[in-house]
Amino acid sequence: MTLVAGIDIGGTKTAVGLVDDNGTLQHRHTVPTPASDGPAAVVAAAVRAVRDLGAPVRAVGVGSAGVVDPESGRIVSATDALPGWAGTELRRDMERSLGVPVAVDNDVHAHALGEAWLGAAAGHRHVLLVAVGTGIGGSLLTDGRVHHGARYVAGHAGHVPVPSAAGVPCTCGGTGHAEAVGSGPALLAAYTKSVPAQVSSLAEVSARAAGGEDTARRVLARGARALGEALGGIVNMTDPELVLVGGGVSNCGPEWWEPLREAFAAELLPPLKDVELRPGSLGGDAAVLGAARLALEVLR
Repeated sequence: MTLVAGIDIGGTKTAVGLVDDNGTLQHRHTVPTPASDGPAAVVAAAVRAVRDLGAPVRAVGVGSAGVVDPESGRIVSATDALPGWAGTELRRDMERSLGVPVAVDNDVHAHALGEAWLGAAAGHRHVLLVAVGTGIGGSLLTDGRVHHGARYVAGHAGHVPVPSAAGVPCTCGGTGHAEAVGSGPALLAAYTKSVPAQVSSLAEVSARAAGGEDTARRVLARGARALGEALGGIVNMTDPELVLVGGGVSNCGPEWWEPLREAFAAELLPPLKDVELRPGSLGGDAAVLGAARLALEVLR
């Protein structure tokens, strides 16, 4: 039995799993990402987390926030969630510390690979996955392979312009993008601007929507429609067999899913009307398992 480690590095936490070649997650733990301490500290925390798995591994796969060059394992660019992360030679640094082969890709790409290997996309060759959380990221798999693009930027599904976000500033500096109204922070901000009672999480907004509150329902529906419009346009361009949606926002229930599906279906070209949009099945383990898959590929 071959054992590898899969790592999911995010701005606040780093998840690490011990995975065998059948995809069994034998052990998993999470540690804080010391983002404010700089890239070297983030890498060191990931290395310690691998060593703490308690078993030797033959290779390591990493899904990291940011734009990643998978050929070199270098972080091309990143947001302020990981200060100074751009330029980090992640594969080189981890191989030097751990002494085993390391494969690196973007965390949403790893998420998609996990779902395609063991989750809701298993058995499908052409898959679009979108993760909706702090931002909106995407990954397109063709014949099971990630489409990275010429500059490794492919997958930024949240930065597709949509009518329902017209004029709204986006975190990227542009306006009118789906992420500007459809991400978790955007939904929470829209709700807190509309009601005097303060809420601390999107889960509270979702609970109020489930309880019938009109404002919560309107906020969730607006964000969901923006995402649905974007996904419909992407599908018209890429023609996947299946669209999966994951990330924390996807837990918002039917008050979010129903307008998402309606807006998505309204955008599709006639030959694509049977493209299914559904949730992923692996939850928070998807990126860890997808990263482990990358590690196993290195050994082949």
